[in-house]
Amino acid sequence: MSTSVVEGTGDRPSDLPRHQKAVITISPMRRRHLRSVLTIEQQVYPRPWSERLFEEELDRSGRLYLVARVESTVVGYCGLLMIADDGHVATVAVDPAWQGRGVATRMLAELVAGALEMGANQLTLEVRVSNIVAQRVYRRFGFAPAGARKAYYADNGEDALVMWAHEVGGEDYRRRLAELVGSFDPPTVRQGFSVELPVSSTHPAAQR
Repeated sequence: MSTSVVEGTGDRPSDLPRHQKAVITISPMRRRHLRSVLTIEQQVYPRPWSERLFEEELDRSGRLYLVARVESTVVGYCGLLMIADDGHVATVAVDPAWQGRGVATRMLAELVAGALEMGANQLTLEVRVSNIVAQRVYRRFGFAPAGARKAYYADNGEDALVMWAHEVGGEDYRRRLAELVGSFDPPTVRQGFSVELPVSSTHPAAQR
């Protein structure tokens, strides 16, 4: 699967008015989340993964899969696999009713932090050349175009833009990530993690 912050066509209203800021909770993906994950998967991907494929991914080493929730409702998920010191972002998806609220950015911050803990020094992903929204999100994390894969997407033959972020293990990148995390309002609620996210020294969380 290629990565994508998919512009879905769902018309289900979210639980909150768009002007109201939701508290986003991010935690490791568990099997109990898969029913909700698959519902989103089928809405946003033309060729969705099966439940068995997700289960196999959760069982493999060198993988990190996360879910984002608003209260008890799963509103997004993402995943990454490690190959040597390369972190490959495998999937990023947000419920169409919750797109445009920063859910993908918060998930990516957690995913990138997890990749750094797993020893990543580079990050890479593929995204549809037409998905400008997703590309803007990825650029915030230092991803830059590095090539293309012709006719990568089987559903319509669209090309994939290959993006890379280099030297993510260095202090400069960690500061960049900390500044991004520090901009989240309200802060992301984290559950089930043993490692703290980097936080800018100017963020209120760093003053405690």
